[in-house]
Order: sequence, then C-alpha cells, then structure tokens
Amino acid sequence: MSFASKLRTAIATNQSILCLGLDPNPEVMPAKYKAKYDSEMNTGAYPDRTVAYLWEWMNFIIQSTADLVCAYKPTLGFYTALGAGGLELLAKTLAAIPPEIPIILDAKHADLNSSSVMAKTAFEQWGVDAITLSPYIGQDLAARFLMYPDKAIFVSCYSSNTTAQAFQEYPNREKPLYLNVVQNCQSWAGMESLALEIGAANPDALAKVRSLAPERLILARSIWANSQGSGQANNQSIENLAEILNAGLDANGGGLILPVNQDALAIGEPAQLVRSLRDEVNQAIAATPHDRPTCDLWMPNVCLLDQAGHPHANLILQLFDIGCITFEETVQASGQIFPYYIDLRRIISNPQVFDAVVGTYAEILQNLKFDRIAGIPYGSLPTASGLALRLNFPLIFPRKEVKAYGARRLIEGNYEAGETIVVVDDILISGKSAIEGAQKIESCGLKVRDIVVFIDHESGVCDRIQENGYLPHAVLKISEINETLYQSGRITEEQFVVLSHS
Repeated sequence: MSFASKLRTAIATNQSILCLGLDPNPEVMPAKYKAKYDSEMNTGAYPDRTVAYLWEWMNFIIQSTADLVCAYKPTLGFYTALGAGGLELLAKTLAAIPPEIPIILDAKHADLNSSSVMAKTAFEQWGVDAITLSPYIGQDLAARFLMYPDKAIFVSCYSSNTTAQAFQEYPNREKPLYLNVVQNCQSWAGMESLALEIGAANPDALAKVRSLAPERLILARSIWANSQGSGQANNQSIENLAEILNAGLDANGGGLILPVNQDALAIGEPAQLVRSLRDEVNQAIAATPHDRPTCDLWMPNVCLLDQAGHPHANLILQLFDIGCITFEETVQASGQIFPYYIDLRRIISNPQVFDAVVGTYAEILQNLKFDRIAGIPYGSLPTASGLALRLNFPLIFPRKEVKAYGARRLIEGNYEAGETIVVVDDILISGKSAIEGAQKIESCGLKVRDIVVFIDHESGVCDRIQENGYLPHAVLKISEINETLYQSGRITEEQFVVLSHS
C-alpha cells in the first residue's frame, strides 16, 4: 500500500489527523522511566542498559496511542545520537508500530552524496513510508527518494524559528524565499509522492503556502506552542488552532497533518492527552467555516477515501506544473496553429513523472497481444524504451528518414517477418505520424493492429486511425485534461474555453 493510501485509511479509521513524534530524548522522559535511566547513567552503564529503558518508553507510547493518531514521526537525530545502540532502538521502535499506521522518518536529509544510500536504508531496510528532506540541494536530492513509487517525501519549506526569518523571508515578505521553495517543489513530483512541512506558528505563512500548493499534503509544525501542557489548550491556543485549520486545510477539508504536543512524551499516560488533542482538533474543524463539499470529514468510506475526479488527476496536475501544458500560440507539425502547446518531452527530466506516465501506458499494453513495441520518433522513443524495460518486450522503431550510408535500415532493431507490433506515440493531433509509422512497419512484413498514445486530441482523429485499419487507445483525452485543470483551479475560465474549442 502506498504512503498516501495508508495515511488516508489511518485518518478515517482513527478519526485523527494527529501525528505523534517518537523521540527518545532523555530530557523529557516520564518520571517512572527517568529514575531508572538516571540510575544506570550513574553506574556508567551508558548506553547499553540506558537504551533498554528508552525502548520501554517508546514501546509504551506506541501501545497507548496507536488508535489515536494517523502517523508516527521518529526523529532520526535522537537515535543516531545514541550510537549503535540508538540504531538498534530505532529498528525495534519501527517494528513495534502497527503496519497500518504510516511512518514519517524526520531526517531533514540534506546530503546529495549519501542520498541513494539513505533512501535505500530508510525505505528498504527500515521500511518507513516517508522521509523529510531539506529543499536546498534541489530536485537531484529528491529524485533519489522519489524512485520509490509507493513512498513519499516531505520537503521542509518554512520554519517557525524566529532566527530563520531573516533568510526565509529574503528578499522581502511579498516574494520570500520559502514561497520560491514551494513553487519549485511543485514540479518535482505528484501529489501522492511529495508533501510539504511548514512551521504553522504563523498562520499567514501557512495560508500562502496552501494557496500555491492547493492539493499538497502539509505537515504543520509548532501548532501547540501556546498549549499549557495539561491536555487542555487555553483560549489562545484554540483560537490559533482555528486560524491554522482555516489556513491549512485543502478544498476537501483534508490535506493537513498536525503533530501532537511534545508534552505527550513527558507524561505517564500519553493516551489521555492525545485523545484530548484529537477531540479538540475535530471540534475546531467542525466549527471552522470552509467553502467545501458537504461530507463528514471523519467517517470512513467517504471523501477521504474515494476522492472524486479523474483517476489520473494527480498526474494531469503534475504535467501542468512541470510545464508540459502552456498557453502560447504554436504551429503544430500538422501545420495547424493552436493557442496552447503540449510538450511531453519534459517528462524525461522528471523521473517520478516519467515513471507514472510509463505506468499508464503499461496498463493499456498489458491487455493487448503483440510481439514487439515500436516507438514513433522522436517524442515517444523514451516512453517506448521505458515500456520495453517495464514489460520486458523487445523494442524497434521506424526511422524518420533512411540514411544514405551505413545499414540504411527503415526499421531499427531486430524483428521477424509476420510478428505483431504495437505502436506507441505521444499525442494524437492529426494522427499522421502514428499512421505513417505504422505503415513503414507494415512495409517490412510486420503486422500492426494497435496504436497507443498518451493524449488523444479528439476532433475525430481516432476515427481517422480506424479508417486506416488500426485500433486507437489513449490514456487521456484533451477534454479530460481540460476539465481536471479547470476544476482544480490550475487554469482560468478563458483558458478552459480555449482548450474546449480547439
């Protein structure tokens, strides 16, 4: 199960958007563990026996709160500070977490050289579902972690620490650095794989981030700064909570995770505090006015589990965010002039998006019968190559022109006469390139039955494909893309009309 699916299920099951940290910090140990810990420290037993008491503490927290939270968030630094014993403690702590509760490893990883190793260790060895990263190394760092399609990353974009404001809001509050970070992150990965971590002591900053990333999951930190630590927040914190929820919830009344007050770690009975905070959050959500579809946020099998819309909505939005769809007057290969341009070549520089696109093609090809895959030069060649690797089928491609030297082949790659070939192209606008490519393939004694594309421009192009004797298949139609972009607020009504009448 993916991180996003596991999180949605945990939210609905436990009726909670609370995330609890699992930080073995001796300074906040409850008295019943602290006395044993200090006693061992005085005998010089550190760290062997002392780690055992930390484990007892962490395990008690998990057992007490597993039905009250939507995720656990161990902070890696507390474990590594304990040396080898700390890594053993981390492994035991992670193993104690119920498999249905997602784990967010709070690592703030920021080193490119060790990123591949860190991703492999975190996701494969430790089995966590998500990890926090620093944004300043850029997309190259994130890409190492995004190669795991069922996992997710949380990019740290804004800190509530007062000493961080000098550079976070540089050069000015109107165009601060942290919003630039958010805008850049939008093109790194889809909604299921990339979330944001925001210090929420300043609801205004959270609101600005939400406006730039309307569909992203946000982990809002520093929310309980004004709590009294007794399990009941004072009036000031309740008022601030309402502001934070109003600023951070998405259009469906979700998309927000709140960390539990660290007081939960320091008291002997954490379940009581966590339950109290959960109820406070739920009441605040119910009392906060939002212009959203009417549904019960906390009931299972409703909007949190089955979001309405196109099944590839996240991918459509991601393609738009990385610039695959722009509104500019462009001459197409067919000679037509369109007021917009679709450029799928950009996906090859975004591994996570490229993998998702290949996956959508694969869903169609798995139901077809063929011997080899043929990509139409040049736009679909990377996709066809990815499909050949994923489905373990040989690849060929028809040349645009036959060279006057060398082997002078019309078809590149090995094949046997009589084999059936599935043709892969990127966009059907007039159908000319796909039809001509299929005819070249057939001229070499091969059979073509199916043509599979990513986007069908409609306007009767599939009829032309069929008139030439082929069966067309498309992942998306231009009308589906248009509707999804408009409903999500990505394009204006004027742009929606432009796409509708093209």
